Amino acid sequence: MNKLLLRALPLFLIFCLLCPMTALADTGGSGNIDGGGGGMGSGTSANSWSGGNEGVRVTVVRASDHAVVTTPIDLSNKSPSSSIYHFGKVSKIQYNNGRNLQAVQGGYTTIKPPQAIPKVISTNGSNNIDALKKYFCSEFLVQLIANHTGMDYDVLIGGEYKLLLEPFAFYKFEGNMFATTATEAALYDEQTSGLLRRRMVSLTHKNLPLAMFLEVSDLGYPAWGGSKTSAATNADIKSSLGLGIVRFEEKPETPQIEAYDYEYRVNTDVITAVRISGGQSDPDNPTRVSFNIGSQTYSVGNVYYPDGDSQLAWVKWRTPDTEQNMTVQVTVSGPGSTAKTTLNVKIVDLNKNPPPNPVADDRNDSFSRASVPSRAVKSTASWSVWRPWWQEYWVWHGDDEDGYWCDHGWWEFDLDRYSASLTADMSIQCDSKNPTASGTVMKSGYGINQTVTGSVSSNQSSAVTQPQNAVSYFPEFGYETYWRLLERMGTGRFEFQKNPYSTYKNRTHFSPIWMPDGAYTVNTWLIDAWTPDGMLSANLTDSLTIKGNLWQDWHVGPKRP
Repeated sequence: MNKLLLRALPLFLIFCLLCPMTALADTGGSGNIDGGGGGMGSGTSANSWSGGNEGVRVTVVRASDHAVVTTPIDLSNKSPSSSIYHFGKVSKIQYNNGRNLQAVQGGYTTIKPPQAIPKVISTNGSNNIDALKKYFCSEFLVQLIANHTGMDYDVLIGGEYKLLLEPFAFYKFEGNMFATTATEAALYDEQTSGLLRRRMVSLTHKNLPLAMFLEVSDLGYPAWGGSKTSAATNADIKSSLGLGIVRFEEKPETPQIEAYDYEYRVNTDVITAVRISGGQSDPDNPTRVSFNIGSQTYSVGNVYYPDGDSQLAWVKWRTPDTEQNMTVQVTVSGPGSTAKTTLNVKIVDLNKNPPPNPVADDRNDSFSRASVPSRAVKSTASWSVWRPWWQEYWVWHGDDEDGYWCDHGWWEFDLDRYSASLTADMSIQCDSKNPTASGTVMKSGYGINQTVTGSVSSNQSSAVTQPQNAVSYFPEFGYETYWRLLERMGTGRFEFQKNPYSTYKNRTHFSPIWMPDGAYTVNTWLIDAWTPDGMLSANLTDSLTIKGNLWQDWHVGPKRP
């Protein structure tokens, strides 16, 4: 069975008043109303109720915090007597929040709609719920409610407010006329020590409270799962009966895109992500995100997130092999609306500025040591994905022998959490061709070798990349000006590229011959480990000790005969 149909959420239709008595049309509201009831029994001259002496109290309630935002209004096809006892215009929510019951005689008025309210209180258990839903969800009636409560119509149906409906009845109790909702009757019965129930049980504790109850829990009130034909207790009436709710389908909201510009390296697998919110996305109306990159379009479908939340959407792609500026067009298609944004992407080549060829007579008399700079570091990342699932809620429609079951369920969302962490290390050592190196001590002018390792671990490996680039900076250049892009030697392992100035074409970097004694510290930035939560990176250092210089290993003397 189609869950969209079973959810009983009417689509937004347009009402057109063709003549004073046309059929009613839907405002986009959905009625969360069901009903029951049964026989009335026999009344007395002092305690009685006549069919049609009824109505519905309507209160505008804010959906987010269940706050009552207007004074309730009472709608009825009949006008009450001028001397009737009543308890004011107070809603069930207000009573449940602690409002006291206070009886007043006279001064009670109702609003008589131009189009009659369908029968509300049943005496045979066959409530006309469909007619009530259609009536209270009609544009005609909602416009009437807006007019009498002072609410702007468009605001009222915008999705932030709901209508609380409470059936009420005019009846004679102990010779006096009363007007009460089901909740007021239950409260008054407690004040009269149960006398109202003894005198008017079929009306006040059965047919009136069972005239409306919820199919699905809402506004803090549960769906009614008890008897639909037997008299209810005061506790059940106060907590669960004598109410219906009209919910308005929120107008389609334009999706919002939260995006950032990126800088990438050439020939690198990267991840571009945007955060989507608004434009409500659920499994019945999923959001789709398209990334137009270069000449290719990457689509991410079935993006889900609950109302008021958001979801990352990302795509993995490979950058071109040349430096350039690119734009990435992002299009988000939500239910009934579309949003677009443009990301500016810069592709850079870090393999363009290696150190110059060192020579034996290099000098730098003004050299002073610089501190290792701070670089962007991120060792962990976290992201999440909303996963929807259907909460079944089966409701029986009809009487005991003739009816059917309907799934009035709803979507729930679980949040699957993911993370990634980067571990990294580097080490430098004296070049293997250095004849006088001793452990970690070397003379200036000789070369060094380097090894960098890095690894990303994640519980969603498909959504991450391993580190792909490492760049080393050197103290003789103040950790700027020149650098070496390391060569990847396999997954997560990097070494110097082969040095064209090395006699043996070693993977080496030559320290300058003028380098003073002391620590020789190399700084390496390990980068391009991409996740949906951005790039993981590490700022690494390792040191050797300079003591003496290469010239000390040379001896100049006369040639022997």
